[in-house]
Amino acid sequence: MAPTVPLLALLALGLGVAFPGCDYPVHLWCSSPEITVACQAESRCANHTRPAAAPVELSLFYESLCPACREFLVQELFTAWLLLPTEALSITLVPYGNAKEKNVSGKWNFQCQHGPEECLGNMIETCLIHEAKNFSTYFPVIFCLESGSSVTKNLEACLQVYAPQLDRRRLTACVWGDTGAALMHHNAQLTEALDPPHQYVPWIVVNGKHTDELQAQAQASLLGLVCRLYQGEKPEACGGSGALKALASCRR
Repeated sequence: MAPTVPLLALLALGLGVAFPGCDYPVHLWCSSPEITVACQAESRCANHTRPAAAPVELSLFYESLCPACREFLVQELFTAWLLLPTEALSITLVPYGNAKEKNVSGKWNFQCQHGPEECLGNMIETCLIHEAKNFSTYFPVIFCLESGSSVTKNLEACLQVYAPQLDRRRLTACVWGDTGAALMHHNAQLTEALDPPHQYVPWIVVNGKHTDELQAQAQASLLGLVCRLYQGEKPEACGGSGALKALASCRR
């Protein structure tokens, strides 16, 4: 009767040899760096051990009452964020847009394209970002504000639904105090430092770059753009996405 051949040896035929200290089945050889080394399967597991792909980084420079900004944030950006994992998409929001700032007696004053209410909306969203810290906490609140009837009057209702844990007093102090003014000044600096300089809003920067082509693709189908650019394993949502019509922009 022929001697029994160990199962591991049979599995390893043509794939490598079972080595001392490697008593794992072949399908586990790439499950951890330690097992990979023990089984001397580095070449076999190269695709499994490569560093994770970087997320697509999107920065949105916008203003709270610009219709095209609100439409992009609500229809494209929020939808992409819901459907894609954080490993695939990283988002930075900069509420300021076409505003102007002026230092008056050591204090920053702001004038906004759509008037004082927009300045207040910008400040509310800036302070939400500052106080909440976590993107998954403040973005749904901002989505609620931008998709509702009033960016400035629906804050309490949006907080009750999406972030009841946020301290209202701290948020109010930020909006009407020196902290909010300093944060808005920082947003102004970020906006003024754009290269190329922004000409309209929403102004979309993808992986540190802005081009007319990237802007048009993002506004037509942000999900589709991120799926094309992401270098890692494609998320399930990338199986297909419908394109929306490009949105009009608020020109300076």
